[in-house]
Amino acid sequence: MSAATDFRTDLEWARAQDSADALASFRSEFCIPPHQGGEQIYFCGNSLGLMPLATRQALADELDDWSTLAVEAHFRGRHPWMPYHSFVREHLAELVGASPSEVVAMNSLSANLHLMLVSFYRPTSQRSAILLEKRAFPSDRYALESQVRFHGFDPDQALIELEGDEPNDTISLAAIERVLHEQGERIALVLLPGVQYLTGQVFDLAAITRLAQAKGCLVGFDLAHAVGNVPVNLHDSGCDFAVWCHYKYVNSGPGAVAGCFVHERHAHSEQRPRFAGWWGHDQTTRFQMGPEFRPTPGADGWQLSNPPILALAPLRVSLEIFHRAGITRLREKSLRLTAYLAGLMEREVAQLVDVLTPAEPQRRGSQLSLRVKGPREAGRELFEHLSAQGLVGDWREPDVIRVAPTALYNRYEDAWRLVEAMRGFTQR
Repeated sequence: MSAATDFRTDLEWARAQDSADALASFRSEFCIPPHQGGEQIYFCGNSLGLMPLATRQALADELDDWSTLAVEAHFRGRHPWMPYHSFVREHLAELVGASPSEVVAMNSLSANLHLMLVSFYRPTSQRSAILLEKRAFPSDRYALESQVRFHGFDPDQALIELEGDEPNDTISLAAIERVLHEQGERIALVLLPGVQYLTGQVFDLAAITRLAQAKGCLVGFDLAHAVGNVPVNLHDSGCDFAVWCHYKYVNSGPGAVAGCFVHERHAHSEQRPRFAGWWGHDQTTRFQMGPEFRPTPGADGWQLSNPPILALAPLRVSLEIFHRAGITRLREKSLRLTAYLAGLMEREVAQLVDVLTPAEPQRRGSQLSLRVKGPREAGRELFEHLSAQGLVGDWREPDVIRVAPTALYNRYEDAWRLVEAMRGFTQR
């Protein structure tokens, strides 16, 4: 769909698209929060995804097994706890485009990032720098700065921050190539997002990896806003590692257990340093309780502790939904739905907001970042106006409203009602 021409602006057209949507039935598998006798119009899946209806029973099942089987549930539960993380492995690998041995669900995103930096940020006096984007999510920057200091280097010298070279602070591939050409010999690690949280820009993981590896850099990605949103094809990208959370587009609950990818070329890299824990020990000899650490091959070898069952149960439910829907089909719907929302805004409320997210469909996911034309206070006023009507997005300082038309549960009608509410704001 062209954002400019291939749609009508009436509600009947939007409802006709919803009736023809092959993925429409997935909406009924989610809890839509109530609002004034009806339902919220929820565009905040890029911050916290909605709860699948099946999550409640999945948690109840684990609580029942705990109450009736206690320790024996490790072996005799409906989903035995001992191998529980393996129950999410196949669908997680499918979702991120990896081999099952390359992925593991564990810890939180920032904890996993630190564990990966221990192994893949190995600075020397000649090559100590990390390349990141200037407007990186704060947690990433804090982690990188602390790792640089831990190794005895100065963050002012060792952190190379990419500034946006395009309108609205997005970053071109040419800008990345340019900085790698100029400073690649001193860059130890490239750490960039799959989707930039503030602008919604999608990055080309494979192209970035090729450019960085040509300069001898290791490559990692923060996929917090990418997994469940766009296909990431991690194995084929060739990156060394990636980390992400599951509480946004993957709908696994607040503070959900996170995910980690380690490329298979590092599967048997016992010489690469890591912080070790018992659950990362080779599972065939783990219970011999020996003193020498021998990592399980693959991403499992970076685990520290046994799986958090009550955190993995919601992820298991959500990944089963993604398996049935298919990330390729979800991406196809996302492209159409996001183009429709962008096109409606262009036609109906262009005088009110600028869209910061790239206009090219392949360079954006299920997110549009909006800036009100006017002072910051006008942006807050619009945000509060929408919230009062049950239209839920989120606010990012200093002046950005983010809305995420999520393919699993958002409708064309939702997009129409959002823009209609924005039109009403202009007509007050």
